[in-house]
Amino acid sequence: MDKIPNNIPSDVFNVILCRRSVRSYKKDPLPSGVIDKMLEAASWAPSGLNNQPWRFMVITQDSQKESLARFTKYGSVIKSAPVIIVVCMDIGESYNREKDLMSIGACIQNMMLQAYSMGIGTCWLGEIVNKKEKVAASLKLDSDLEVVAVVAAGYPQEKGFKGCRKPLTELKL
Repeated sequence: MDKIPNNIPSDVFNVILCRRSVRSYKKDPLPSGVIDKMLEAASWAPSGLNNQPWRFMVITQDSQKESLARFTKYGSVIKSAPVIIVVCMDIGESYNREKDLMSIGACIQNMMLQAYSMGIGTCWLGEIVNKKEKVAASLKLDSDLEVVAVVAAGYPQEKGFKGCRKPLTELKL
């Protein structure tokens, strides 16, 4: 059996345990390098046949955020975040919808964990997909792109939110 290399980070579990959804942000913009690092981490998620079906639209302009906010009851989160990342599935790259959606979920999780590790708060907004066709039209997305989620990102207004999870004894079958 191969030995695990010494250079593997050991704090991943802490990042997983401490990350929280953030819905209130400071106005400070995020440097483009920070956004790129989040997207790079997202791009390293596993995908079937390594098809990497995810595509990202980064939105920082207030007018675009205002337009997007109309399509969800969480519009205030979209308007307050310095950065909005629209996560899409490239239908042309898809070979199995269910597997590709799971891969995109992993992609979003990677993005959010990387963001947290850099002091950036995020919130995965899934409710907006109820109006994904209207969102796509508003953003003038190609017909091969399906809106899967929106991620709000920015420096958290507050820190130290407590989380809670069901005990493992309730989750194990």
